[in-house]
Amino acid sequence: MFDNYADASATVDGVRINAVKGGCGPALLLLHGHPQTHAIWHKVAPELARHFTVVAADLRGYGDSGKPQGAGDHSNYSKRRMALDQVELMRRHGYDSFALIGHDRGGRVAARMAIDHPDAVTRLVTLDVAPTVAMYEQTSFDFAHAYWHWFFLVRPAPFPETLIRADPDLYLKQTIGARSAGLKPFTPEAYAEYLRCLSDPATAHGICEDYRASITIDLEHDRDDLAAGRRIACPFLALWGADGVVGKCFDPLAEWRKWSAGVQGSALPCGHYIPEEAPQLLLARVLPFLQR
Repeated sequence: MFDNYADASATVDGVRINAVKGGCGPALLLLHGHPQTHAIWHKVAPELARHFTVVAADLRGYGDSGKPQGAGDHSNYSKRRMALDQVELMRRHGYDSFALIGHDRGGRVAARMAIDHPDAVTRLVTLDVAPTVAMYEQTSFDFAHAYWHWFFLVRPAPFPETLIRADPDLYLKQTIGARSAGLKPFTPEAYAEYLRCLSDPATAHGICEDYRASITIDLEHDRDDLAAGRRIACPFLALWGADGVVGKCFDPLAEWRKWSAGVQGSALPCGHYIPEEAPQLLLARVLPFLQR
């Protein structure tokens, strides 16, 4: 799916961050969500690479990136640490500043990166995500029913890990396949890649630690920033799926305005997996924004 891309992996903080690089032009970093890998970008990467030097990376704990044992306070899977992974990866390739698109979990890492490293992120795009604080504090029956994994994955180890490892294919079908579009958006090649990576026993622990961090240390960081008035300063485009849970249970633009005075955005006519469900619609929105 990325045959014309070069390996761009690097070891940061003692953890290998898997990445590929292709194209030419200004740097653009792409970050995926749960429980996927950088393969989510395969439908939009060719067009993006005509305008940008694209780096598509796996978050720590996911894909072929390293999956360290979680710390007691989950700090080594905090979005702050995961954001720093990617900043350091880009610096290894000579990119001190770059544009950034993050889907789902990658959107949380991307927002944290824009706050912690304002000189690095020139433009920010988040896909089908609202701020973590808002989503936890405004949890409703409908949200909990649809996003059951948010509350399953945070249980103490090794309970959720054990169940995921027992049948990775079933877990994958019950997460990515249970959304509004079913399994239709995923090519056989992409699905096989997600299953290959999820079948690594260490991945189960990595994704659980990502979520355990979100309900603990990430909330502390976010609440501290809100109280201190730290905000996202770069141009910011928030997009979400009109058929997705985030748009139905929350007001993404209103919530992101608490973090960014200039955020703009809207819903797209699709579900959660925007890069795979609506690649052309996504490109039509992000290319003009990124090229301003």
